Amino acid sequence: MAFDSLTEKLQNVFKNLRSKGRLTEADVQEALKEIKRALLAADVNFKVVKDFIKTVQERAVGQDVMNGLNPGQMVIKIVNEELCNLMGSETTEIKLQPGSAITVIMMAGLQGAGKTTTTAKLAGKFKLKGKKPLLVACDVYRPAAIKQLQINGEKQGVEVFTMGDNHKPANIAKAAIEHAQKNGNNLVILDTAGRLHIDEDMMAELEEIKNTVTVHQTILVIDAMTGQDAVNVAKEFDEKIGVDGVIVTKLDGDTRGGAALSVKAVTGKPILYVGMGEKLSDLEQFYPDRMANRILGMGDVLSLIEKAEAELDIDEDKAKEMSKKMKKAQFDFDDYLESIKQMKKLGGLGNIMNMLPGLGGMGMGKMKGLGDEQMDEAEKGMARMEAMIHSMTPAERRDPDLLNPSRKHRIAKGAGVDISEVNRMIKQFNEAKKMMKTFAKPGKKGKFKLPF
Repeated sequence: MAFDSLTEKLQNVFKNLRSKGRLTEADVQEALKEIKRALLAADVNFKVVKDFIKTVQERAVGQDVMNGLNPGQMVIKIVNEELCNLMGSETTEIKLQPGSAITVIMMAGLQGAGKTTTTAKLAGKFKLKGKKPLLVACDVYRPAAIKQLQINGEKQGVEVFTMGDNHKPANIAKAAIEHAQKNGNNLVILDTAGRLHIDEDMMAELEEIKNTVTVHQTILVIDAMTGQDAVNVAKEFDEKIGVDGVIVTKLDGDTRGGAALSVKAVTGKPILYVGMGEKLSDLEQFYPDRMANRILGMGDVLSLIEKAEAELDIDEDKAKEMSKKMKKAQFDFDDYLESIKQMKKLGGLGNIMNMLPGLGGMGMGKMKGLGDEQMDEAEKGMARMEAMIHSMTPAERRDPDLLNPSRKHRIAKGAGVDISEVNRMIKQFNEAKKMMKTFAKPGKKGKFKLPF
């Protein structure tokens, strides 16, 4: 995730705070210096960092904190709360018109920020909520922009309105709304043109659209990888045409992420969604408290659960059957293969670890000495596991006890791996099986208990 480096640095600061039984004012000052350096290194706006540190310091050097039972934890709690405040305190929804009235959303942003893809992602989100969206191709300049929107719209099962590239965007928007009125679309999303930089023609075109049709929400798409430039872009767009909210893309990439921490404080406009991948489903609603937890290495279990509910097609009967297998330690290689597939649907091992408390950033991977390269190797190891399981016969998958030396050699050859890898996977499988059995043991009042 974008904040991995920041998370690691903050975790080191907090580790030092927790190790002290009592905190002096000098301890807090030193910790805040390190936090300041970490935030600036993450490309957070300098003025935002300055105000943030001042607020945390005023709260952290209070008598209640310094003399509390656990002052280190109190300081961490204050940092968490102020990070939430920095990013907007509460989740902001896109405001829709009441009842069956049509809501018009205009998407804006620079070229390369991922605006067209994000527009299709947003339409998919609202379709799942019961809306009937209409995507409108108003980018008549960029080659293949219309085709890109049509392809993504088709993947999302959302209608795309286009008049080609020989009409003015304002006229296309007007015709699209008339089409929506006739065809029962209650949400119109305008994909406007981007430029390599902000220019007068671009702003004039957006203003003309707003003067021609009633735009209820103007949403700006910014690229997290451009750092503070993204915040400056947001400020300029808001000053010239007015912005209601922001979507930050590419937060899953190798970027410092300072834009996400700065944009609300600098522009006053809320972050509505964040792009966390290239798939059309990889658009997450922005929750400041959850993002603060992720940044501080506290995980984001709620987002993981929501992602699982959205991505995984879990059959209730199959889930009950799996639970029975776990209790009786009858977990087989077919089940193991299914669990690997489900993990991949959730974004892979690294993404899941980032969302689990204590495992993201300086969590499980780093505590066990796994850096980015080692994490990549772990992902590749899972792919090799899949290959080994696919090299087994159906009978071998159902009954691992059948795996004698000659069968293992055949599996290794079929998967293109060494026999030692097959033996290692079987050992890991047996350990996982034991853990599943432990996990499934009922605790008090019949509730299942965690194995830690």
